[in-house]
Amino acid sequence: MAKDAARFERHRQPWTPDEVQKLHLLAKKAMALKAIAKALNRSEESVRDRAKADGLTIAKLR
Repeated sequence: MAKDAARFERHRQPWTPDEVQKLHLLAKKAMALKAIAKALNRSEESVRDRAKADGLTIAKLR
């Protein structure tokens, strides 16, 4: 359990305008979900939910 707690230190943090802007930019560049999540220091689920809420499409790796 300690490992998970360290991994999600930012659990349920609100999105800042800077993070939203960066998400939009990275999504437009067709970056993969995993790469965007790492760049924003957020979980893939969080990034996917926010992108969906903003009407963005995240590139799928093939």
